Amino acid sequence: MTSRPTTATASTTTPSSGGGGAATNGTHHHYYPPASSYSSYSSSAASFRGCCCCLFLLFSFLALLVIAVILVVVLAVKPKKPEFNLQQVGVQYMGISPTTASSATVSLDIRMVFTAANDNKVGIKYRESRFTIMYRGIPLGKGTVPAFDQAAHTVKRIEIAIAVDRVSLLQADAADLVRDASLNDRVELRVVGDVGAKIRVMGFTSPGVEVSVDCTLAISPRKQSLIYKQCGFDGLTV
Repeated sequence: MTSRPTTATASTTTPSSGGGGAATNGTHHHYYPPASSYSSYSSSAASFRGCCCCLFLLFSFLALLVIAVILVVVLAVKPKKPEFNLQQVGVQYMGISPTTASSATVSLDIRMVFTAANDNKVGIKYRESRFTIMYRGIPLGKGTVPAFDQAAHTVKRIEIAIAVDRVSLLQADAADLVRDASLNDRVELRVVGDVGAKIRVMGFTSPGVEVSVDCTLAISPRKQSLIYKQCGFDGLTV
């Protein structure tokens, strides 16, 4: 019996191309930027922060310098409030007409002249001022003074025109008004308002101050004239 020779076949394994070794070992590669680029970025950021800090310090110094100069000038000038005085009151017209048994209308046209004295070494800027005329606390009409500027060491004349056109009063107020006009020939009115002013120093305007005006007027309807006046300015009565 003849035996068959057995042939052994050797199988060879060829490694796959394309970096199989790195994949087999399971390692990863990271990219690191050059040291020169990182240092340049850090230098630019530090320079930017330094510029911002310098600008902030510069503006802070300038602001403090301006405030210091203003304070020195204000202390040297020693600003004061303007002084007001009521010079005259002209009654152009006053009429009172009972409409019913419990109501009446009043019409009024008066002119008030004030003087404002500025004793400061600098000018004063006045804002628009409004005045209200009242009878026993009831507003009847308003008058307005436009804004204006006043130079240092000057006296300015201020005229206020107040007109009341047939304002109705009811019940007790109407009865009081008719009685005051017909029996007493004396109607008392009150004029109140605030005058706002600011001191101007080297082109800068100071915080505003207000002068309160409170005047009491007594008018004769028959004579169409003023018989009594008294005004207070910030608590000062003249």
